[in-house]
Amino acid sequence: MTTLERTMTFGEHLRILRENAGLTLKDVAAKISIDISFLAKIERNKRQPTKQIIKQVSAFFGVNEKDLQIEFLSYQIAYKILDEEADLKILKVAEKKVSYLKTLRDV
Repeated sequence: MTTLERTMTFGEHLRILRENAGLTLKDVAAKISIDISFLAKIERNKRQPTKQIIKQVSAFFGVNEKDLQIEFLSYQIAYKILDEEADLKILKVAEKKVSYLKTLRDV
């Protein structure tokens, strides 16, 4: 799997990567040094991965870490907007705020 499908969750991507590699939850959990139940919860979107886990998954499966991070963060943002029943205009405002905050960091 070279290109990530942008409509899936991080957990769904992780499960597909694992299944395409023919690995069990136990196999992957052992290789990236996390608890098997935690990994299963990530795949079911019941728990969220840390930056370190995203890095480990990226290295183990040979996929772009930035792409995995985008999948994870975009899911969080989309779910928050959906959960709050917010308007998508929030994304445009947030984009402007991110640009502004980046200028503050560069000072």
